Amino acid sequence: MISVCMTTYNGERFVKEQIESILAQLGRDDELIISDDGSTDKTIQIIRSFNDRRIILLNHIKEKQKFPFSYTTANINYALKFAKGDYIFLADQDDVWLPLKVSKMVSICQNCDLVLADCMDVDKDLNIICNSHFALYNAKIGALRNWIGPCCYLGSNMCFRRTLLPIFMEIPSCVPHDLWIGVMTNLKAKMLLLHDVTMLYRRHDSNVSALNNKVLPGVSSESRKTIRINENSLGFKLRYRFVFLLQLLKYLLLHR
Repeated sequence: MISVCMTTYNGERFVKEQIESILAQLGRDDELIISDDGSTDKTIQIIRSFNDRRIILLNHIKEKQKFPFSYTTANINYALKFAKGDYIFLADQDDVWLPLKVSKMVSICQNCDLVLADCMDVDKDLNIICNSHFALYNAKIGALRNWIGPCCYLGSNMCFRRTLLPIFMEIPSCVPHDLWIGVMTNLKAKMLLLHDVTMLYRRHDSNVSALNNKVLPGVSSESRKTIRINENSLGFKLRYRFVFLLQLLKYLLLHR
């Protein structure tokens, strides 16, 4: 059985296309768990319009968090508690899954605990910004390397075995969920990279995560107007990495 855990918040612009791309790859006994963080637009209506028994909608009220990424982390935590599948995928509300993403990643996951696949970075209209997210971040496996950065661990590109859940749950809300899952897997389990592009990673003005400014030279002037660029200060980057390290040390001490 496969569980896909998707988080949503005011995603009416793109969520229908994403849900369609996911459901097309799921079997009749699989599930798409959608955890909504109190959307005030038409997101809930769009989700319910599918009338698909594989969709499990969890609608709750957003709680104030410390960092912007903490909203997604808290929402992922909530969704994962309901996942019943042997293999679990994470999904954003605005991407598009390419055909065979699920089958390819589950196949690789037979030989590891977590597989991380490549994707294309695209703009809101699915025009290609970068052909390979792996190439952009020089993707490599490693806890220290990805903690220091650049971090190539992207939650929406992950598939992992259910047996991995006790290793990283519950994810501290003050850390990026994908970095936490990746680092914990590096420390206690086995991760493999799948270099096939399996997803269109949509970059736009409402993303929680921002586009790496290294790719700006290859982005058209029109696309730049609708993409959130990473302008985080050095102080912010050091702060959340320090918080992450404190949470990691605390976890390791409690689970010796």
